[in-house]
Amino acid sequence: MDARRSVAPRNQTFEIILGSSSMARREILAEMGYDFTIMTADIDEKSIRKEKPEDLVMALAEAKADAIMMRLKSSGQLEEISHPTLLITADTVVVYQGIIREKPANEEEARQFIRDYSGGSAKVVGSVLVTNLVTGSRKGGWESAEVYFLDIPDEVVDSLIEEGIVFNVAGGLMLEHPLTLPLVDTVVGTADCVMGLSKSLTEKLIQEAL
Repeated sequence: MDARRSVAPRNQTFEIILGSSSMARREILAEMGYDFTIMTADIDEKSIRKEKPEDLVMALAEAKADAIMMRLKSSGQLEEISHPTLLITADTVVVYQGIIREKPANEEEARQFIRDYSGGSAKVVGSVLVTNLVTGSRKGGWESAEVYFLDIPDEVVDSLIEEGIVFNVAGGLMLEHPLTLPLVDTVVGTADCVMGLSKSLTEKLIQEAL
């Protein structure tokens, strides 16, 4: 597990494992003042299908938690945990005109995603799941936000595609990117929800799971 130290450590009496490879989620959890280690879940996200975006993000967060717990169990680490330890997993999708969008499959799809947002809006639905690895207690929930965009120039679309980072985020939508951020007109909801980890929801679920 790869350790990441938070910016403003708090008096933390429990361990946290962040089950995500997302840099944005790492930064958000660190901003909240927590110390944590990182494990990633190797799951086939495409094999998990739900009609409603809220159900899908919850099912994916649960599948990630299950996969990490299985790894910990098979290595004997799960049985060794006695100190309060919380596993945080999350998932995010973008909904555009009622259609769920996950990570773009190719350049053509990524380009279409970004062009669709130009002068329009997209809804982001994000889940958080906190699993207490000692008690087995599991608390989860989801939040959503709406992002309204100004016109996105073709050269910005080209630059985002060329850079390639849009292929790693739901709907090809990376709010915090320096090329994208100036083109955001309004966010109805929280920026951290759009970026992949709602601070208020995560804090609430941490307290509930302890």
